[in-house]
Amino acid sequence: MLSPKGAITADWNIFYHLGGNGPWIRKVDAVAHGGMDAPEGCKVDQVHMVSPRYSTSNEATRLTWAVRIRYHDMLRDIQRRVLVSASFASEPSAHHDQLTTTGPYAGTLSAFAAGTKLRTRYFSLLTIPPLPHFPLNLWASDCTRVRETARYFATGFLGLDWDSSSLKTAAATAQLHIIPETPDRGGDTLTPGDTCLRYRQDMQTGHDYGLIQLSKFRSTYLPAIAARFQAQNPGIGFAYGELYSMQEMCGFEILVRGSSPWCDVFTQEDWLNFEYARDVLHYYRAGPGNRFGPVMGSLWLNATAELLKTGPEAAGRLFFSFVHDGDIIPLLAALDLFPTVEPLPVTHRAPSSRAWRTSQIVPMNGRIIFERLTCNPTSRNTSKGGGVHHVPADEHFIRINVNDGIVGLPICASGPGSSCPLEEFLTLVRRRQEEVGDFRTVCGLEADAPAKITFLHQ
Repeated sequence: MLSPKGAITADWNIFYHLGGNGPWIRKVDAVAHGGMDAPEGCKVDQVHMVSPRYSTSNEATRLTWAVRIRYHDMLRDIQRRVLVSASFASEPSAHHDQLTTTGPYAGTLSAFAAGTKLRTRYFSLLTIPPLPHFPLNLWASDCTRVRETARYFATGFLGLDWDSSSLKTAAATAQLHIIPETPDRGGDTLTPGDTCLRYRQDMQTGHDYGLIQLSKFRSTYLPAIAARFQAQNPGIGFAYGELYSMQEMCGFEILVRGSSPWCDVFTQEDWLNFEYARDVLHYYRAGPGNRFGPVMGSLWLNATAELLKTGPEAAGRLFFSFVHDGDIIPLLAALDLFPTVEPLPVTHRAPSSRAWRTSQIVPMNGRIIFERLTCNPTSRNTSKGGGVHHVPADEHFIRINVNDGIVGLPICASGPGSSCPLEEFLTLVRRRQEEVGDFRTVCGLEADAPAKITFLHQ
């Protein structure tokens, strides 16, 4: 049972303010009307999904030792009952790098449920002729928790016998390809943050830029929290980093145990600030606010655009990739799906109407899905502006689904269901590639380094 400030009420749901640290949630802000069903007269004939791994026990373990033990007695003194979880606190290394397996929001359960949900949604792509080529290829970056997420998803999507490596007689229905997270991969990778040399080496505007900007914004709201806690507990010092980690514990404990008394330690205003702090972190670490973000995201975007152009008959119908949350953020930056008029401020919290909301973009087990629609002349446009929009037979469109919310591209949403006509989408991708630059050049790689993704094919 969630504590009061963590409760789900008519006007407050803390899951939407955990900055991606909490359970999966549906995107509800700035989504198209009409739901996720294919628009009238249209059918989905090709699907591309990229999904981040779920939470792991080592994240909760790290915070357990750094924060919970240190402040257990202090929180008891301010009338907060925080229990030290023996399963994590006593053996902090036993659960490292493993998908969470306990509680109603367990990573294993969530990944399996996502696979089952998408099997239901895209069942026709598995069963209606021409049948897909088997074994179906899936891809995961080479990290234990990412691989486990992919395997539980595949079990939900394809059934228990999908992996021939676990069977001696049955034929495989899918094969999971593990893509190394090594610098030598160049552009042929699912984890460009590991291969973009300048991104890793630039201590000011590269990977650490998000932490730099986060530190600036945290200084605008954490001092008030520290002062409040110190007034209640004279003589106890509160480091800003530890206060921030206390807030992180709320989401991580919910994921592992189903609830957390840490959620009740802070006010709703504190949570709104924490949510925005996480927005700042991702925006500047690998998103639109980082000069390397868009070019890193262009790798998967360009490869997927080529498959969408080729079509399901030649390229295949189903493509599922599994990565870290930090590898999805660059894709959104490359696509410019959530633009901001000005960079996110770090001296104050941006309005709640901002497009960049990390909680709804990359919650645990979040997913970004590109759907290729084939529509006939009876298709109706349900995008912004309304009205009836007839399209020629066999026209193709691209529709983007972010955590079960349909999101229209800001400059291309004229098709049925806020989709983008395929040719316009391809033009947009080419133009963005010109704007963000060549991956090898921007990242400072050798001329003979791999330039693009080559493994995405059925």
